[in-house]
Formats: sequence, C-alpha cells, structure tokens
Amino acid sequence: MSGELAIHHLGGGLGLGPNPFGRDVANLALYRAFARHGGFDLLHMLTALETSAADLAGALQGAEPLTTRIETGSLLELGRARQAGTLFRGKADLAELAWARRGAGLDGAYSLVGLIHTIAPPLTREEIAQASLAPVHPWDAIICTSPSVRDSISAMFEGWTDYLGERFGGPKRPMPQLPILPLGVELDEIAAQADRPAVRQAVRARLGLGEDDVLALWVGRLSFYEKASPQPMFRAVEEAGQIAGRPLHFALAGWFPQDHHRAMFEEAGRAYAPNSRLHWIDGNDPVLLGEMWAAADIFLSLVDNIQETFGLAPVEAMAAGLPVVASDWDGYRFTIRHGQEGFLAPTLIPSPGPPSVMLLRRHLQRMDTYQAYVGQLAQHTAVDVGAAARGLADLALSPDLRRQMGASGRARVRDTFDWKRVVVGYRELFNSLAELRRQAPAAFPGPRLNPVHGDPFRDHGSFATLKLTADTEIALRPGLDLATDPALNSSVTLDTYGEAWRLNMAELLPLVEGLTGPGWRRVGDLLATIAPPARARTTYGLAWLCKMGVLDWR
Repeated sequence: MSGELAIHHLGGGLGLGPNPFGRDVANLALYRAFARHGGFDLLHMLTALETSAADLAGALQGAEPLTTRIETGSLLELGRARQAGTLFRGKADLAELAWARRGAGLDGAYSLVGLIHTIAPPLTREEIAQASLAPVHPWDAIICTSPSVRDSISAMFEGWTDYLGERFGGPKRPMPQLPILPLGVELDEIAAQADRPAVRQAVRARLGLGEDDVLALWVGRLSFYEKASPQPMFRAVEEAGQIAGRPLHFALAGWFPQDHHRAMFEEAGRAYAPNSRLHWIDGNDPVLLGEMWAAADIFLSLVDNIQETFGLAPVEAMAAGLPVVASDWDGYRFTIRHGQEGFLAPTLIPSPGPPSVMLLRRHLQRMDTYQAYVGQLAQHTAVDVGAAARGLADLALSPDLRRQMGASGRARVRDTFDWKRVVVGYRELFNSLAELRRQAPAAFPGPRLNPVHGDPFRDHGSFATLKLTADTEIALRPGLDLATDPALNSSVTLDTYGEAWRLNMAELLPLVEGLTGPGWRRVGDLLATIAPPARARTTYGLAWLCKMGVLDWR
C-alpha cells in the first residue's frame, strides 16, 4: 500500500471561519482523517500560499500527536504528486490537473482523484463533464458520496458522451471511474459530546424544557434557498405535538446567510408552529453545538434542495445517538435506513418540463443568481409533512423507540461512516488505481498541452511580428550608456513587475556587458553558456531588455 498522498489544497492554512460551507467542513474532516487514520507515512499538502508544515500538522492532529509526517509544497510541484502516486482534490474538477500532468509527460505516473460535494451548479457540472475531453484515464476517479449522486452523474456523462459521439463520430464514452465512498464523522468525538448527562440537564433547563419534554434539533445553514424550506419542518413539529398530546420543542442550530432571513424564519415559525417552542441556537459556536447534541431527543432535517448531495448533519446526529426524521432525498436515503435509524418522509418533484428548463436557462443567461435558481426549484419540491409528523410523534411518545433507533444509528456510523472505516475505502481505491497505472501503456498519444489554453505565447503567437528563438540575433542599441541607462541602474518601481519570471538586474547586467562591441549575437549561442535550469529565465530577461529599449533584435 502506498505510504504517501498528495493533497491539492487551494488555500493556505486549514480552518473554518464563520458560516462555513458544508464542502469546507467535509474536506477539512477528510484531511484530518487521512492524517489520523489513513496509515500514511507522509502527506504532501500542496497549496497556493506558502504555509508552515507545522501549522498544518497542528490543524490536522487530534488529541494524539500525528504519526503521519506533513510536508508542504506548491500546487505546481508535480514531482510530489508523482512521488505520492495519487493527487487528491477536494472537488470534482480534474480537467486542468490532467492537462498539467500531460504537459509534464506524466500521464501514467500518478492518479487524479476528485470528490463531488454538489452536482447542482451548472458550472460544477461543466467542470465534471470536462473529464471526458481532458486526458483523464481509467486510473483516475471522481468519488460520489452516495448512489443517488453516482446515478445522476453517470446519466450526465452518458448523455454528454452520446452527444460528443454524435457530433464528432466515434463509439467511445470516455469518463473517469465513479466509485461510491461516503463522507464520515469522528464518532468518538461526537459521542463524547452527546453522552454528558449533566450538560443535557443544564441545557434543557436553560431552554425551559421539563423532564418529559421532547426536543427536536436541526443543525446546518438556515438557508431556504440552498438547504431546506423551514415551513414543512415547522408544520411537522406542530402536527407531531398535536398527535403526541403535548407541544414539541424545536431547536434550530445554524446560521443565516443574510441577517434579514432570521425575521423570515421567525415569521414562518409563528405561522406554521404557533404552539411549538422554537429555539434559535448559534451554530457557529462549537460549544453550543456540542451542548445541543447532548440536549436533543430527535434530529429533524427535511432537506428539499438539489444543492444537497450527501448530508453530513444526520450522520453526526446518528453518532450522537439521536434517532433521525429526514426527507427521503439524495444521500439521506443512503445514510438512513427507514424504520431502523429513524424515519424517511417521501418526497415529490414535478415531471421534467418547460418551467424547470426555463429556470435553468435564466440562471445560465445570468438573469437569476444560483441561489434564486435552486431556491425556486426547492419551492416546488414537496416533502410529506404528514409522514414526518407521524415519525416525530412516534418517537416523541416512545423513549424506548428513541433509544432503540439512536443505538442503531450509532452502530451504523461505527460500521459505515466513522472516518476510521471510510478512509479504508479511500486507501483501497488509491491502491486499485495504482494497479491500473502499472498496467498502462508506456506512451500516450495526443497533444502535450491543452489546445484550448496551453501556453499563452503559443495561443497568441500570431499577435507578434516575430518570436524570440535560438536563431534570433540581438545587440545593444546604438548610443546606449550602460552607466546611466534607467533600465539598468535606476530603481523604477514598474521595472520590478514580473521580475520573478526572469533573471533579475544583477543577473542580467553581466549579459548586457558581454554584448558590448560591434556585431550581433545569436541567442542560441548565448544560451549555450547558461546552465539549463536558468535558460528560460534568461530568455525572458532578454525579452524584457528588448521591451525596455536596451536591446535590438532581428
């Protein structure tokens, strides 16, 4: 088994700010799982910003020190991906990474593995589809977190590649592997937060709950356009209280994407759950959130949005030992077994037709935002309120059923969704891809660079009169005074722009002095005197001197 893994992390440090997106929470948790439970000797964290390996290690470790070594590097360091054998990216866009690998002649040197967090945004779907056009191979994979996601994305690839075959001819349907691997949770950490009787008693007293009162809990963004419409949840809680003969309490632990949304949620709560006790909890506060896992009796999540694909919060709830009432939707159907860990309320969407196509076209034409697009679709996605209310009422009326389903949920997490288990599937995937690479051909036909955007001086080569090549001849411009020329001696701020890509002035000056005297010098002859690693920077330095009017060329 490979002892190394390279991770493509666009940011610098690791951490979550206020109002984090689910993908950021999930990626950080996965990186921590790789470091803590993956059995890797070395993780290469490839970032866009210079970052301390010690700082990253501190963000990844848990209660125990890491045995996995952390090293940092640039996103452009393909050598680290080659050394590790797998380059993992916490999103599903593999196309540009595949072209970078092809450009370096490393097609068979390592695998690319991406992870789907959502398939709703049109741009995300386009990025995933580009895998059919980029040099992606059978030893590459895009991970789907549930069967629903794989079914949807497989259908997209089939329709897309059918079109490509019809348009350009050819029977092939190129696509990456689409394995199913779920997201996970740290079971022991969440269970420890939930199993605190003293905290449970104190929090429930603070919220005004009696010993026999039942508290339902929601955790996540309080966004009606990207997560869940609250009205069905309020109505289900209200009806469950009527069935049970006693109003339920409902705590919403989360954060609002915009401040004025809270007033809209509170208004809906008063209208649809007038007799239920509603509690608003700051989901950005980890202490308060941990307390809610201890205080709650039931977890409720009636998600209705195509933005959702897996749904980590119900798995966290099961780890906390809570029974779950959820919508029968996307990944929820995969994580929660109806009648065992909780109850799934059926969902309903309209048949495909002009309204939904028009909503998409409005978004693609930039007439509507993405939030408006998915939010309006969600307004026409129904969750069976009656089924949800009956599930809540059954659980509210039976402490034994709550304990039974809560225990079943925690056992399911231990067997399937604990990160210790999930990363085993990742390791098995990485090793199966490595075996496919070993069987790959030695040569790969096709262009080395992406014909659409490979090298800007190639792609725009027709713009210039000439190209600077080995046969270009250069000379100092007549009458140039090396001692006083501003490009060679001043500290003009503009002259430093882009300097990282060429020899600096201290390095260029000896070359300029070597050009004194009559006659032209061939660039190829000049480069022959330069060590190979510095030749590209020398060429760019010469081009800059031509730009500044120091050199003539022909």
